[in-house]
Amino acid sequence: QVQLVESEGDLVQAGGSLRLSCAAAGRRLSAYAVGWFRQAPGKEREFVAAISWSGEITYYAESVKGRFTISRDNAKNTVYPQMNSAKPEDTAVYYCAADPSIGWFDVEYEYWGQGTQVTVSS
Repeated sequence: QVQLVESEGDLVQAGGSLRLSCAAAGRRLSAYAVGWFRQAPGKEREFVAAISWSGEITYYAESVKGRFTISRDNAKNTVYPQMNSAKPEDTAVYYCAADPSIGWFDVEYEYWGQGTQVTVSS
């Protein structure tokens, strides 16, 4: 079992930045790819970004490409999703997820965090 713990979300001004974290307990996160997903009220959960276990491969949704980044520090057992140039439409509950293989879809990920609320004010 991999237990994922996300950092607390926050209220961010439009145009601002926020760095989240996703830490693992129970197993070394370095063995897993980590995906980042979000779900806005009344909407389906959607893919945001993902990073391979080594950090060499990253995927980004078109809606966040150029604004969000994802990185990892395997020595600290933590992945860092970074939100830049935030927009009100980025408001959602954000989830991290882990799986041995990197993927674009939520069904590809076995382990999930509890989610954290991020609100972007205009």
